[in-house]
Parts: sequence; C-alpha cells; structure tokens
Amino acid sequence: MTNDDVYSKYNLKKVINASGRMTILGVSTPRPQVTETVAHGLNEYFEMKDLVDKTGQYIAKLLNAENAAVISCASAGIVQSVAAFIVKDDKELLYDLHSSDKYVPREIILPKGHNVNFGAPVGTMVSLGGGVVVEAGYANECKPEHIEAMINADTAAILYVKSHHCVQKSILSVSETAAIAKKHGIPLIVDAAAEEDLQAYYNMGADIVIYSGAKAIEGPTSGLVVGRHQAIEWVKQQSNGIGRPMKVGKEGILGLTKAIELYMTEPAGETGQQMVDKMTPFINQLNALNGISAKVVWDGAGRDIARAEISFDEKVIGKNAVEMIKLMKQGDTAVYFREYKANEGKVDADVRSVSAAQLDVIYHKIKAIIEV
Repeated sequence: MTNDDVYSKYNLKKVINASGRMTILGVSTPRPQVTETVAHGLNEYFEMKDLVDKTGQYIAKLLNAENAAVISCASAGIVQSVAAFIVKDDKELLYDLHSSDKYVPREIILPKGHNVNFGAPVGTMVSLGGGVVVEAGYANECKPEHIEAMINADTAAILYVKSHHCVQKSILSVSETAAIAKKHGIPLIVDAAAEEDLQAYYNMGADIVIYSGAKAIEGPTSGLVVGRHQAIEWVKQQSNGIGRPMKVGKEGILGLTKAIELYMTEPAGETGQQMVDKMTPFINQLNALNGISAKVVWDGAGRDIARAEISFDEKVIGKNAVEMIKLMKQGDTAVYFREYKANEGKVDADVRSVSAAQLDVIYHKIKAIIEV
C-alpha cells in the first residue's frame, strides 16, 4: 500500500504539522534506521524481561546513568514512577495499589504552576499511580521554601514538570528542587517529556527523569525513564501491577533504543538559527499581507527552537485567531498551528516538521482565507 493509498482507503485528511511534536498528530517521524529496527523487532521473539533489562543497561551506558528502561510513553512514566516510590518492594501494594488500606506515604509535592493539562491532567497521572497531589506555592510563584513547607511524614516524592505548558516565571529550578530532595531524603521525579538533554536532570540529582520517546528523540511511540538503579527497578516492577496496561512492545523497546543511540552519536537536527533561515521567506510573505503580521519567537522553555508567531488583525481581516485556526484545519490538507496564544489573536508555527514547500502551502492557504 502506498502512502496515497492510506489516505484514500481510510478517507484520511493530509496534515501539515506546524504545531511541533504533538501527540494529537502522531508526534514525530523517526529516522529510517529506527523504522528498520522497529520492523525487525516486530518479526522476532524475545524473553521480554531480558529485553527490557538488557536494552535498559545499554541506554544507561549511553547516558552515563545508573539505570534506564523503555516504557510506553511519558505520561505512563509519571504514573509508574509515582507508583514506584509508593510501592517500593511491597508486593501487597504492587497487586492492590488503589484499594489497599495499608498506610504508606502517598503525597506527591509539585509546584502549583506545574499542575497543568498537557493533553491530560498531571494530577490524574499522579492519582493513577496511587499518589495524592500536594501543590506548593502559587500559580505564578514557587520558591524552595514553598516546597519545604509541604514536606512531612506522608511525602512519597517531589515531582517537577519541565515543560512549556508550565508557568516559567518565579519558579524554582530543577537543581534547587534536587537540593531540597537530597536535604530531606525524598525522591525527585522530573517529567522532561519534550526536553532535548537526556543527561542534565539526572546529573542535577533527580532520582527518575522521564522522556517521551517520540518527541526530541524521534523514536516510535514510547517513553524513557532514566535514573538511580533502585528507582528504575521499582518502575520496572510495576509491569506486574499498575503498569501492565501500559506495557510497551518489543518493537517499541528496540526502536527507541536505536533512536537514543542515534540521538547521542549523530549530529542533531536543525538548529534554531537554521529554523529562522527556513522560515524567514515565509515570514516576509506573511508580513506583505494586509491584516497579518509575523515575527520570530523563541521557545518559552529555553530550548533551541525558533518559531513564527503569526498575528491576525480581526478588524482588518474580519476573522479572529480562533476562527483562523478552525479554517486552516478545513479542506483537503489540514494545517495545525500551536494554539496557546489564540486568545491573544496569535498562533505559532513550529517549522521543525515542515518543509519550505509546505510553508508555501500554509502561506497560500492563509492568503486565500483572508481574501475571501
């Protein structure tokens, strides 16, 4: 079946992904070596525990970490990491996490500005892992003393969410959080799903760091947990408990392992400056349209990612950003932007997965809509 056959057979709409590595669009496109590894894995048999252990050891060596494991996705990583620090080696809790009346610490402290919806609520992931969310600080501020004020005998772990979804200003850093965790002897979980550095947060002192396998790493649908040896062993143990419905297949394990190997040994993809160079003609074209203005903006979480911020003047074009977003998704080819600024009359175009030819398609679609 050719690519075109897939669209026609299932009546699927073609998509230009200018929103970035988003789950709703299938996240990313792996390199050929990764897809070949996935195909090979699909057609082989393994002792799955051995596969998990041995690939984890290989990844840990690549990252200079104590231990690692491939999981099904980053959100499952939150669930299983929380469960790991609640259950530890308790088999009763492993098999009966939510209904057991046995007392164990279950509180998971996180900055209030990190209790966000990333496509599903962070709090729901904590609850699925048997934890109870305890918010520290305020929506727009969390200092070390706010975290420390929440620590008590019921604290099971601290969770830090490193994401553009979270409040960025006046929030303590990962390293500051790690210092607090170490001071009080409490585990630290860092959700770094879309982050690009696979070593920084572990080196700062996190016990478990969680990554999406399909975002920056450009692997298949999967996730990675990397961290202290015992902590990762407790996560792997969850495959006999809450993690059973979150299991990852052999192809995902092998595919992500290959993707990490390539990610750590071969040159990275486009730099932020290369993204600027690619989208500059596109921005210039947009700025020539009446009622449209565009400029380069940089990633709010500090990553080397440049995007085109496009503003729509409703008084001139007769349509607001929300209407433009809806119209851009219609027709034979749907165009998806980053929609977080729609209430401000703006969208961002992430060009990492967009070719120059596709940017031209986006420009002409905008032009056609506003000139109707």
